[in-house]
Amino acid sequence: MIEKTLTLPEGFPLTALFGMRDRYQRRVSDTLGVRIWSRGNEVYFHGQEQAVDLAVELFRIIKEKVTKKGTVTEDDVLCLLSQLVEDEIADTVGHFVPFEVMNGKRFRPRTAGQARYVKAILENDVVFGIGPAGTGKTYLAVAAAVAAMKAGKVKRLVLVRPAVEAGENLGFLPGDLKAKIDPYLRPIFDALRDMMDPLLLRRMTEDEVIEMSPLAYMRGRTLNDAFIILDEAQNTTISQMKMFLTRMGNNSRVIISGDVTQVDLPRNTPSGLIDALRRLRGIPNIAVVEMGKMDVVRHDLVQKIIQAYEEPEDDLEAIRG
Repeated sequence: MIEKTLTLPEGFPLTALFGMRDRYQRRVSDTLGVRIWSRGNEVYFHGQEQAVDLAVELFRIIKEKVTKKGTVTEDDVLCLLSQLVEDEIADTVGHFVPFEVMNGKRFRPRTAGQARYVKAILENDVVFGIGPAGTGKTYLAVAAAVAAMKAGKVKRLVLVRPAVEAGENLGFLPGDLKAKIDPYLRPIFDALRDMMDPLLLRRMTEDEVIEMSPLAYMRGRTLNDAFIILDEAQNTTISQMKMFLTRMGNNSRVIISGDVTQVDLPRNTPSGLIDALRRLRGIPNIAVVEMGKMDVVRHDLVQKIIQAYEEPEDDLEAIRG
């Protein structure tokens, strides 16, 4: 997360920049997921770097238009916002050649944030993908892993999740180990079914070429020639995250994905993901990619839902309208 400042000329009409009742400001904040506020003749922007850069550029252009014309309309603001976002996506995503998975489908990132994520996966041995629901963290990691297996770059795929969901644990579920862990690994399995023939997926799972495992069963292992994905990593403890990261063997790649706003650990238990981001950021060959609401590629309403749960009650009317 970064913060930037845009300085306005003395006496600049803030209402012309933000709109009546800050309507323009709310629209931009809602779309980009950037917190925007003013103090004196300074406008402040706080959020993920890519989104903040777009917001600063948008308000710089609006400032110039207001200086020349005296005013801008809401349509002017929305057209500028749409164009800047589309240009950013086109510039970033356009560099990617789609990669193929085992059922002949071809995948490519759909947003600028996703493009940065895939690029990091292709160029680093360890990648942290951070972002809210619907940004494709797990799906793109699985697609990259399947493509790597198809190309012979790794020999197996290991998919891992901590068994922590809203206070439940494996012991509360009926059945054997497979029956117990299936609900936790279902999102990953759903992604695999999109990318592989069902019979091939079943055979590779039975042969343990593709392995799905709860995090608790990773202790003591060394994984060579493997693509390893840890999903829902915000629900790891610090010791679990250290244990997982040290399972990495020769010719292996590790992807850790999670949403730091959705931690289901017991109260006062620090998240291993948040701790790892603090400790490991900046180490060569370890990449951290943060995605935001503008990278959500599920139903259009998902962005609004995410925004609604992040905003104070007083700001909900702007989201609805």
